[in-house]
Amino acid sequence: MAINWYPGHMHKARKQIIEILPKIDVIIEIVDARIPYSSENPVIAEFKGNKPCIKILSKSDLANEDTTAAWQNHFSEQKNVQSLAINTLKAGDVKIIPDLIRKLAPERTVKTKKIHVLIVGIPNVGKSTLINALAGRSAAKVGNEPAVTKAQQQIHVDDDIVLNDTPGILWPKVENENSGYRLAMTGAIRDTAIDYEDIALYALGHFTQYQPNELMKRYQLNELPDTQEHDWDILLLETIGRKRGAKGGGGHVNFHKASEILIHDYRAGEIGRITLETPEMMAAEEIVVAKIRAEKEEKEKVRKEKERLKRSGKRH
Repeated sequence: MAINWYPGHMHKARKQIIEILPKIDVIIEIVDARIPYSSENPVIAEFKGNKPCIKILSKSDLANEDTTAAWQNHFSEQKNVQSLAINTLKAGDVKIIPDLIRKLAPERTVKTKKIHVLIVGIPNVGKSTLINALAGRSAAKVGNEPAVTKAQQQIHVDDDIVLNDTPGILWPKVENENSGYRLAMTGAIRDTAIDYEDIALYALGHFTQYQPNELMKRYQLNELPDTQEHDWDILLLETIGRKRGAKGGGGHVNFHKASEILIHDYRAGEIGRITLETPEMMAAEEIVVAKIRAEKEEKEKVRKEKERLKRSGKRH
């Protein structure tokens, strides 16, 4: 799915992150535990260098515990990365973070210096909630929709830690089509910028393959349709709509309403603690994306060569 939601403040935030990184001692990157790969910030991966990074898997209470543990192991194998799975709403989960920051920047713990921490994350991942928990006050605006934070700000935590907060950002181009769908499913993209029915059909494909029992239990289904049948996903969405009272005119199912119910049920954890991607899945998808990228680059190379020959022919 192509993402067509990239507000202007996100472009500005990307530039600010690149500019401020040289002054940063520790990076906190918050990813959504349900989509740890798709919610990673490509700017950090590209520009962080050897700076220590705390990778926080937020909303872990909505994700599969075993898969979250697998992702923690995956991230911890990366250089200078420590991983935590927390619920940003629980003070007990958050209170260990300041001490971890100090351990990662020991040379900055003398009283004459402060530890500068950059905190980043995609929209609606719980960044502002975490900042407020660390600061012990309402220092950052919190909302249940993406793009609440619009500008960079500094928040002092204790006497020796300064958090540099930036708006949650996505990126203009998501090469992995599956990542676009997953970002939409979890609420990282403003709902007005997505096609609910398209997202719901993708979600049904995932749930039917990986969480069939949870899907059947939530919507009281005796069986699931044969995925080889034509329009099986539309028929399943229609069945769910009837079960949940998503009626339109003439007794027909309102597919938009049925799609909203399905997506909102997933976001609220009503279908179950479901993680949409595993490290193994992402390794396989990266191979596919690399192949598509190479094909596009080759086509672009051929196009430019044709233009060059055409210009050369005109000169002669």
